[in-house]
Amino acid sequence: MPQEQYAHRSAMQSMEGPQVYKVGIYGWRKRCLYFFVLLLMILILVNLAMTIWILKVMNFTIDGMGNLRITEKGLKLEGDSEFLKPLYAKEIRSRPGNPLYFQSARNVTVNILNEKNQVLTRLVTGPQAVEAHGQKFEVKTLSGKLLFSADDSEVVVGAERLRVLGAEGTVFPKSIETPSVRADPFKELRLESPTRSLVMEAPKGIEINAEAGNMEATCRTELRLESKDGEITLNAANIKLPRLPLASHSSAGSRQKIYELCVCSNGKLFLSQAGASSTCQINASICS
Repeated sequence: MPQEQYAHRSAMQSMEGPQVYKVGIYGWRKRCLYFFVLLLMILILVNLAMTIWILKVMNFTIDGMGNLRITEKGLKLEGDSEFLKPLYAKEIRSRPGNPLYFQSARNVTVNILNEKNQVLTRLVTGPQAVEAHGQKFEVKTLSGKLLFSADDSEVVVGAERLRVLGAEGTVFPKSIETPSVRADPFKELRLESPTRSLVMEAPKGIEINAEAGNMEATCRTELRLESKDGEITLNAANIKLPRLPLASHSSAGSRQKIYELCVCSNGKLFLSQAGASSTCQINASICS
């Protein structure tokens, strides 16, 4: 029975002829496919055009981009540059013969860090002040000579001369140690303490010298010259004491203008009109 059915089906298929099966995309699916392919080609062309335009505007070349050039030693940047985030570099320098400018709307901060990212030294240039934070601050010449140094313990000025150009001079709230204090040529030197005393001390002596002018010492109450173990020497061709008190004298010698210098027991000096012999006598009104 199965053999008869198979023979019948084969006879039927031979009478109908061969069947054709269509393979592919037809109708609206085919049109959508062409549309998407065309849209993709348009996007590729637009993307290519935008890429070429960006390369042209940003000036991309083999050596770099815009003012940024890639060299064997690193990056070379020409013109003004703006960094919105931190910049890490081993060395920053300008072209030979041109200055290097750092400009900021607020401040410029330079930090020196250690291996633990802790700040060791900081330099801050702000709108109101320039601040340097560190254990020690030094200024040296090209040859390495120290000009200025400052730390927690002392401030050292290594220059041969320290000039103060302020109209009010220099104010030292505490003591000062220096081997020499002098003014510029043809200028006056004034040491002044407006509300307190002025003390000058030196273990080996103090020398006050005015080679081409006068020297004046003025006070309101008393001027003392004291030597504990030595002498006080007044070495001059003329020594004038114009305001010494004059003791009473006799009328017989009133025309004479020669006086004798007398000393009281308490050290006061006074004048007495000179005579054939000493005329110094104790005067209660002067020696009291």
